[in-house]
Amino acid sequence: MDAVLRGLSVYVFLLIVFRISGKRSLGQVTNFDFVLLLIIAETTQQALLGDDFSITNSFILIVTLMLVDIALSLLKQRLPRLDRLLEGTPLVVVEDGRPIQGYLRRARIDEEDILTAARGTQGLERMEQIKYAVLERNGDITIIPR
Repeated sequence: MDAVLRGLSVYVFLLIVFRISGKRSLGQVTNFDFVLLLIIAETTQQALLGDDFSITNSFILIVTLMLVDIALSLLKQRLPRLDRLLEGTPLVVVEDGRPIQGYLRRARIDEEDILTAARGTQGLERMEQIKYAVLERNGDITIIPR
């Protein structure tokens, strides 16, 4: 029972931490982010397993985490507000070629992130060529050209 409670606690805690950290944290991983994820993974392993390193405990934890994930995905399908709370909503960060500075700050992205996405997906080079830029729920930036 201890393993189940540990698994549930760590899952919920990490869900909250990653939700607070924002969309771009998972959408665009830098070297710094990768190192941080490795440290989090190691710390999480210690918190999950405690003193019991048995294979049985590991299996219990894996099943617990999978069941929590499945249950949460089913709940999100039934409760749209929960889905929006956990996953967020798309955010328009450029409209008619003009960056919306408040939303850029809120999402912790800058104009260069938008131009990088514009070059990579649409071959656009200037902000004026963008009708809309949308920060999607998964952290990607969608560019809609003029």
